[in-house]
Amino acid sequence: MHKKKHVRYIFITGGVISGLGKGIVTSSIGKMLQFRGFKVTACKIDPYINYDAGTLRPTEHGEVWVTEDGGEIDQDLGHYERFLDINIPKSHNITTGQVFYEVIKREREGKYLGQTVQPIPHVTDEIKRRIRKIAEESKADFVLIEIGGTVGDYENVLFLEAARQMKLENEDVLYIHVAYLPIPKSLGEMKTKAVQHSVRELGRFGIQPDFIVGRAEKPLDDVRKKKIALFCNVDEEDVISDPEVDNIYKLPLIFEEERFGDKILSKFGLQPIKPRNEEWKRFIERVESLSETVKIGIVGKYFDIGKFKLPDAYISVIEAVKHASWHNNRKPIIKWIDSKIFEKDRERLSMLDGIDGIIVPGGFGKTGIEGKIMAIQYARERGIPFLGLCLGLQLAVVEFARNVCGLKNAHSTEFDPNTPHPVIDLLPEQKEILKRSRYGATMRLGGQTVKIKPGTLAYNLYGRTEVIERFRHRYEINPRYVEILESKGFVFSGMTPDNRIMQIGEIPEHPFFIGSQFHPEFTSRVLKPNPLFDGFIRASIRRRAEMESAS
Repeated sequence: MHKKKHVRYIFITGGVISGLGKGIVTSSIGKMLQFRGFKVTACKIDPYINYDAGTLRPTEHGEVWVTEDGGEIDQDLGHYERFLDINIPKSHNITTGQVFYEVIKREREGKYLGQTVQPIPHVTDEIKRRIRKIAEESKADFVLIEIGGTVGDYENVLFLEAARQMKLENEDVLYIHVAYLPIPKSLGEMKTKAVQHSVRELGRFGIQPDFIVGRAEKPLDDVRKKKIALFCNVDEEDVISDPEVDNIYKLPLIFEEERFGDKILSKFGLQPIKPRNEEWKRFIERVESLSETVKIGIVGKYFDIGKFKLPDAYISVIEAVKHASWHNNRKPIIKWIDSKIFEKDRERLSMLDGIDGIIVPGGFGKTGIEGKIMAIQYARERGIPFLGLCLGLQLAVVEFARNVCGLKNAHSTEFDPNTPHPVIDLLPEQKEILKRSRYGATMRLGGQTVKIKPGTLAYNLYGRTEVIERFRHRYEINPRYVEILESKGFVFSGMTPDNRIMQIGEIPEHPFFIGSQFHPEFTSRVLKPNPLFDGFIRASIRRRAEMESAS
């Protein structure tokens, strides 16, 4: 008889404030377990009622991550994939919306056999079912479950209750609580009271954390650890320091210094295992020793929320730039450029002269579009390395159509439905679906095959005629305009296997000008940068060298 695999569950909760970096902590714990030879997976619980992250604004909730199987997910799954170098399916993101939807559906179908359907046990049972299904399908030794938001949010209650019940039902469960320790400027001292309150709040749900991870600007000292241990009912050695770091990928090694990995195994009744983390250590040491830089401009629009800047909207692009820069022995300097400034003052485009390479990332909505087109034209005409991601490729096509092909007022019908030259448009079958208001079914999502033309820049970068990359878009390059664009020097070097849809575009005479309909940032990994980013950074380094030798 097939023996069921023994699975261990680790729940990660957060206290005091959201945006603490629980996703990085979760990823780092997973990495430590991987160092010890265990199979690990991770899932994220989001207490919002949205079914998934697909309809969320980037400034509202950060970037929308796309999984290989087409899920639109919380950005923390991106951290898990980058750290753990695994593909995580969309079922690993559980939202309140999904859980309630399923429970109501089952009730309508009579599956509860006349019972009164209640939050406990029916909703909590559905949460536990999903978590156990993740364990079963992934065949992992450890399942990490990050509960979004903070303890004390009323929308988290049922998820915490499910976590409590799983231990009660004799599952092998560990609770790790990540909480913030502020250092008020007026006092200059790290305060523990907020942590005490959030652990007490957790206790109200019947959960006593096994570990407390203290998130702070500086490492926790013994005084703070003693105090937290005393008031929060944990051993002093189970209070783990999570200080501010300049490189998030250092965190697994910082945790190892506190023997966190072995302590986790010990709590599960397992013997310590020497971590095999030499490659990771060498990578971190190499990154620390880098002195030469490369300056990359990201021309975007999702930067503002009130009076604050929000680079989280482009988190995967930033990480992909880092991976490729480090791979090429450079420290990246990322400059945020709001495309709207070029629309107000064209003279400001000259700021791009001081940048080694320009990225125009994805996005939705009309704001800042003309500014992006102006930046693309500037990069094309002045030989500045350019990488266009999804919308970035579409706008590169618009710019080329207008300024090289002479197609006056060419545009995407997404932004100008009445354009005389719809070089970017919906395909006929998508228009049919939209007529029936089924917006969710018109998006191309997830991993898709891209066929690459030999002898092109794309082929030189990938070294293959077929790759799988992740998509998240609705509008396509209009097939009617492919011939005129190519006759003027724009080359479509990647397409669908049936040659119908253009997926990569490039300009061969340019030092480096390429764009993709897909999002290469989603397949970039810490030790394996995506080929498009890798080539873009190499071209940017060459530009820097040429500029320096010319001056």
